[in-house]
Amino acid sequence: MGTEISEPLVRDSGKVTGGSAAEEVIPRWKDQITVRGLAVSSLLGALFCIITHKLNLTVGIIPSLNVAAGLLSFFLVKSWTGFMSKLGISVKPFTRQENTVIQTCVVACYGLAFSGGFGSYLISMDERTYQLIGSDYPGNRAQDVKNPGLGWMIGFMFVVSFLGLFSLVPLRKVMIMDYKLTYPSGTATAMLINSFHTNSGAELATKQVRCLGKYLSASLFWSCFKWFFSGIGGSCGFDNFPSLGLALYKNTFYFDFSPTYVGCGLICPHIVNCSALFGAIISWGFLWPFISKHAGDWYPANLGNNDFKGLYGYKVFIAISLILGDGLYNLIKIFAITVREMINKGSKKSNIPIIMESMDSETSNVILEQRRRDQVFLKDRIPLWVAASGYVGLASISTMTIPAIFPPLRWYLVLSSYIIAPALAFCNSYGTGLTDWSLSSTYGKIGLFIIASLVGRSGGVVAGLAASGVMMSIVSTAADLMQDFRTGYLTLSSAKSMFVSQLIGTAMGCVVAPLTFWLFWTAFDIGDPDGPYKAPYAVIFREMAILGTEGFSELPKHCLAICCWFFISALLINLLRDLIPKRVSQFIPIPMAMAVPFYIGAYFAIDMFVGTVILFVWESVNRKDAEDYAGAVASGLICGDGIWTIPSALLSIFRTNPPICMYFGPSTGKSVL
Repeated sequence: MGTEISEPLVRDSGKVTGGSAAEEVIPRWKDQITVRGLAVSSLLGALFCIITHKLNLTVGIIPSLNVAAGLLSFFLVKSWTGFMSKLGISVKPFTRQENTVIQTCVVACYGLAFSGGFGSYLISMDERTYQLIGSDYPGNRAQDVKNPGLGWMIGFMFVVSFLGLFSLVPLRKVMIMDYKLTYPSGTATAMLINSFHTNSGAELATKQVRCLGKYLSASLFWSCFKWFFSGIGGSCGFDNFPSLGLALYKNTFYFDFSPTYVGCGLICPHIVNCSALFGAIISWGFLWPFISKHAGDWYPANLGNNDFKGLYGYKVFIAISLILGDGLYNLIKIFAITVREMINKGSKKSNIPIIMESMDSETSNVILEQRRRDQVFLKDRIPLWVAASGYVGLASISTMTIPAIFPPLRWYLVLSSYIIAPALAFCNSYGTGLTDWSLSSTYGKIGLFIIASLVGRSGGVVAGLAASGVMMSIVSTAADLMQDFRTGYLTLSSAKSMFVSQLIGTAMGCVVAPLTFWLFWTAFDIGDPDGPYKAPYAVIFREMAILGTEGFSELPKHCLAICCWFFISALLINLLRDLIPKRVSQFIPIPMAMAVPFYIGAYFAIDMFVGTVILFVWESVNRKDAEDYAGAVASGLICGDGIWTIPSALLSIFRTNPPICMYFGPSTGKSVL
């Protein structure tokens, strides 16, 4: 799954562990897809969709859950086969190919919770976001409102989510075998799955599962315990604990005891967590207090907290400028890397070294294993006519259907998007293979600006947001597919089983992602800037669309100049990261990670920083244990808090309120209610 922020996980693919490939009996592609595997995939897909929605609607940073998907699928199927064996019922052995297929299906399912725009472009169209920006704001029209509906969201998912899978299937050999792209996340996942299916690896996996279960239970209990003190509204309980004092609490500097954010801090690279905290210190520690002092001069002093002509406007547009600057730089960088590498590959193609027959046994085994992988990967071909006819047929259906869902997005604009989409999908997939950075959201923002400006004021906002979803979906699913092909290649899984599992997982996601989002939409006050589910990217995406149709004329005083400064700063920071030595550049913050707290607050950055401090100390004390169990601990914390979302939502639907409101105030007043 493509995320807003990612860092390379491994530098080199290396050797894949997991036994001799030459001795292993490879199941047929149909046998790699099992009923038990699909059942586990649907269960984990729903759980991870809930977790992704929660993160999307709170902070917008989505860590990779591939490791958790592989680990939990191993645990569930192994538990099932062990239980059936104790009953004396014969079951098929659990292979690494089946494990890979389940992981692929789960990732495809929950990936739509991100690329489906439930925390960004789709929810940007709703009435709350429209009202939050203000009916009197130029370009923000009441006609450009489309509230979430379960029926049209599922339909939209089905007509846009499959095209990316068909767009690059013919290039799988080129990307995986000819260019030998590493796809670091896919390689890391393959190494993990391969290790599970050896004796020593299975023993470690069992310990990891126990660790995950322990922290999942603790996280679930803690989330339940916190609920009893959270009262009515958004100002009670441990989520509003002024752990750093009341003065800093007013500027959102506090630790809110969130297992999810601490777990994210354990998974995300140290530089991402530190960048988020650095951005929080710059914005809430210095910039917003400085701008607030100019109330009455730079902007009217009597405006509400959410008025875009006041401080709120600075928060949103400066965050946008950082995000766009970071995205533009990385887009240009990865495009340049792609062109350079393709030229290098072409020039070296005729100079492939000839392998001499005199080889030691280890070298011979490596070559035999490489040949076996190539044979398995090429054995079950996906015909070119299937990919071509699938893409053309789905594009035709989508071109006719999308204008019925979003009338301002004309059919010829949809068709134009599908004509250029395969080229953009190739660029994104190639860049992801080289760097592990998926820029699907950047391509989506580019499509948003272009279509919004072409359509203009009459419908440009909705057209731009919908076009953003079309483009983002295609480039995201195409990159995910190639990532999974890399995993399948290294685990000796059939390319056909991987493709079919992607189709099944995507179909699951088209239903599960909207249904799980509907749970949040029905139970919670989504988009409330003072509530727990602020949906930060909803406002950002709608403002981008308005900018595409209206320009910058209505920004507060000096806002455009400050935005330009931060936009240029994002470009320069990225350039500096690439030019100076790695030993120094690893300490330079990432602008996109810095941008998130500019808008939503510092509290989640503090939680993630706590997670990174725990991991840093753990690595200092026992690096081996940290490498083996940090992912399991983080996954347990995130999953446990995610599971509590379900009973919490049901309690909210049935209007069952927490019995206690724990509130903190100065000692001169009442401190506890």
